[in-house]
Amino acid sequence: MSIPQQGGGPIERPEQMAEYVASGEKPRDSWRIGTEHEKFGFTWDTLKPLPYEGERSILAMLEGLRDRFGWEEIRESGKLIGLSRDGANVSLEPGGQLELSGAPVETIHDTHAETVRHLDEVRAIADGVNAGFMGIGAAPVWHQDDMPMMPKGRYALMTPYMQKVGTLGTQMMYRTCTVQVNLDYASEADMVQKLRVALSLQPVATALLANSPFLDGRPNGMKSWRAHIWQNLDAARTGMLPFVFEDGFGYEAWVDYVLDVPMYFVYRDGKYIDALGQSFRDFLNGRLPALPGELPTLSDWADHMTTVFPEARIKKYIEMRGADCGPLSHLSALPALWVGLTYDQGALDAATELTRGWTHDTREGLRRAAARDGLSGEHDGIRLNDLAGEVLTLAEAGLAARARRSADGAADEVGYLAVLRERVERGMTAADDLLAKYHGEWQGDLSRIYAETAY
Repeated sequence: MSIPQQGGGPIERPEQMAEYVASGEKPRDSWRIGTEHEKFGFTWDTLKPLPYEGERSILAMLEGLRDRFGWEEIRESGKLIGLSRDGANVSLEPGGQLELSGAPVETIHDTHAETVRHLDEVRAIADGVNAGFMGIGAAPVWHQDDMPMMPKGRYALMTPYMQKVGTLGTQMMYRTCTVQVNLDYASEADMVQKLRVALSLQPVATALLANSPFLDGRPNGMKSWRAHIWQNLDAARTGMLPFVFEDGFGYEAWVDYVLDVPMYFVYRDGKYIDALGQSFRDFLNGRLPALPGELPTLSDWADHMTTVFPEARIKKYIEMRGADCGPLSHLSALPALWVGLTYDQGALDAATELTRGWTHDTREGLRRAAARDGLSGEHDGIRLNDLAGEVLTLAEAGLAARARRSADGAADEVGYLAVLRERVERGMTAADDLLAKYHGEWQGDLSRIYAETAY
C-alpha cells in the first residue's frame, strides 16, 4: 500500500483535482514502466511469518538492506517502515509483506534487472537469519491470527474498518500479495482508452497469473483466492467501474468517483488522523468532522486517491492491479503483458476492438470466472484460455513493434511473455500446477509449498 503522498499546496479551486490527474500526462518518448510486487517472509525452521521486530524479522531485513546495499530510511513515528534508493521504494504491507515499488524505467529489460537485483539483495539478508520469501498470491497455511501487524498508522485505522465492510477485507490486507505495473498516458483520450482496455482485460491477467489456490492449510476452491477477496470487500472502492465506459468519461468523472469514496484518514505532522467514513466533499467545504474548519491540500487529495482499489486505477498514471504474485518469470511477464497491449498504438487499438461491445455483465462475469477457474473459466460464451491466447498475440505484436532490445542486443521484450504463452498452450496456471503437486507428490503436505515458491 502507498506511503504518504506529496501532492502540493491548498486546493483553492475544484478544478485542481482534475488538473492534478492531468499533470501525469507525458509524451510517448517519456513513458516509463514501474513494477511493484509483494512477497511473504517466513523463517525456514518454523515456517511462520516474520514478525516486525526481533533477530529474525522484517526490521532486521530493512536494517540489513539499509546497511549492506545503501538504501535510505523511511520512518514513521520513529519506526523504520520503508526504504528508498534511486527512485525505488521498499515498503511494508500490513502483515509484513515486503514490497518493492520499482523506479520508473524505460524497458522490460530494465524492470526485470531491477527485480532480480532486489531479490538477490533480499535473499542475501534473509539467508543470514535463516529466513526466506515466497511468491504466491495468498498465504497458503497461516491463519489470520498468525499474522503480525506492521507499525503504520494507516493500517491501524484500516483494520477495524475493513472488518465492517465486505467479508474479506482483513484477509486482503494481511494475507495476500500481488504484482502490478504502473504505466503512463499522453492525454485524457489516451488515459480513457487505456483504462477501458485495462478494466476489460484485467480478468485475463488474473487468469494467466492465478497463483493462490490454498488458504488456512487446504485448497480454497479458487485458482486466485486473492482475486476472489477483491470481489467481496468494500464495494464503494472496488470493482470494474462501469461508469468508465460511459460517454463523456474523463478526468472529471474520475474525480467525481473518488470524491464519493468514503475517506480513511488525513495525514498531518507524521500522524494519521481518523476520518473513517467521512466525505472528501465535506473536507472541500471545511466541514470534515476530523478537522473542522480546515481545508484540504493537494497532498490530502493524493492520499485519498490511494484509498480506492478498483481492478485498475488512475493516480498520475494507470495501475494494473489484477494479478497474483508469483515466481520471477511472472514478475516480468505482467509488465510485459500490459506494456505490449498499451504502449503500442496498434496493439491498443486492436485490444479496444477485441473488447468493443462488451457489457458490464461480460466484464464482471469474466472477472469472477478468472478468480474461480483461472484459464479454464468461461462466461457468456467467452473462454478465458482462448481470450488469453488472443490477448497474448496482441501483446507480443506490441512488444515486437517497440523493438526494445537488451543491452547486449540479443533479445527483444517479447521473450518475457514466453511463460504466459506456455500457460495458454497447456491451459494450466501456476495454481493448477500447485494443486497437482498437492494432490500428487506432496500427498497433501502443504509444508512443501515454502520451498516450491521461495525466491
